[in-house]
Amino acid sequence: METLNDWLAHCEQLHSKNIDMGLDRVKAVADRMGLAFQCPVITVAGTNGKGSTCAMLEAVALQAGYRTGVYTSPHLVHFEERCRIHGEIVGASDLIAHFAEVERARGDISLTYFEFTTLAILGLMAASNLDVAILEIGLGGRLDAVNIIDADCAVITSIDLDHMELLGPDRETIGFEKAGIMRRGRPVVVSDPVPPKSVIEHAKKLGADLWRLGEDFNFSGDQQQWSWAGRGRRYSGLAYPGLRGANQLVNAAGVLAALTALRDRLPVTAQAVRNGMAMVELPGRFQIVPGQPTLVLDVAHNAHAVAALTVNLDAMGFFPTTHAVFGAMADKDLAPMFERIGPLIDRWYFTDLPTPRAETAERLQERWEAQNKRKDASSTVAPGPAQALQAAVAVADPADRIVVFGSFFTVGGVLQDGIPRLYAKHLGP
Repeated sequence: METLNDWLAHCEQLHSKNIDMGLDRVKAVADRMGLAFQCPVITVAGTNGKGSTCAMLEAVALQAGYRTGVYTSPHLVHFEERCRIHGEIVGASDLIAHFAEVERARGDISLTYFEFTTLAILGLMAASNLDVAILEIGLGGRLDAVNIIDADCAVITSIDLDHMELLGPDRETIGFEKAGIMRRGRPVVVSDPVPPKSVIEHAKKLGADLWRLGEDFNFSGDQQQWSWAGRGRRYSGLAYPGLRGANQLVNAAGVLAALTALRDRLPVTAQAVRNGMAMVELPGRFQIVPGQPTLVLDVAHNAHAVAALTVNLDAMGFFPTTHAVFGAMADKDLAPMFERIGPLIDRWYFTDLPTPRAETAERLQERWEAQNKRKDASSTVAPGPAQALQAAVAVADPADRIVVFGSFFTVGGVLQDGIPRLYAKHLGP
């Protein structure tokens, strides 16, 4: 196999399941590889906010002069986006040797696509002479492949209902799965303002050093700036994070708690915090692209994230018409998503997505129509996100806005050729 795409195609054929929860197989291969990190490791779990939290940790650490490595998933357009070394997305050619190493080490052990690719990326990161490794948990926590690495600090962001067929039927059960990334005697930051009891009880039972929002750290803000305080440290007069949205302050507060918990091994200056928070970027997280009409990209794909998106859209001010390009996975609970954001959306453009897990555009439209209470709202379907966006632009006025959300595949589909700059047709070229 000569190219990254060859290896990814190989990984898709190896295992009978897309997701096979459990660490035994992946740990056995990691042991054969001698996989180990010589630097502090931060793992990040949660229902929403993981990618944003990783990006903020990375941005502050970079500003502090550290060589960073970040692993996140899934990607928007290109697989290589899943790994950044010192702030730069790795090259496809950089990954190939590490895929070959996993293949050599696994022998007759069957790995899922996620397990195989995770081991390859962790192998690359471990060989990259890092000062800090920041690892996003893909799904859950306790049984996720990333959890073979013992974290020096764990961060748990929001906990809500998603992937219930794998993680459990309620927040308490899901919380227990997320809590599996904690380690005895080591800090765990819980930035969910109302965490499930299972998370707190597991931290106490395990003897982890629990940092809890509202007790061990807190934040406050006005229209101009925000402040953070916790365990003997305070930051005041901070600019709001470069990532937009009210929910990002909760993520940012958890980031500062994690960095404070690790300050003996990974000291950062107040200036690094200020600069990193102000400069952080991450595509597809309430990303507003100026144009006529305005374009909003958000990977919100569950009820909790869509609720946050709705609040953020509401705060943007008045737009004559809001258009929505929407594609989603078949296992999502769509009713609360539609119910929450429905009052803001005037025209829907439902789209198919290039994965067997996705719901069809026609079925999405049917499910929306079954609960729609707005007689003035309309909908149509498209074969893909780019075509859905084109359909929206074709009928939009320059002062309108178009929101693309529902899945990484939906947002990634409109970013295939770069960030689109929209100009409604009657404005002329």
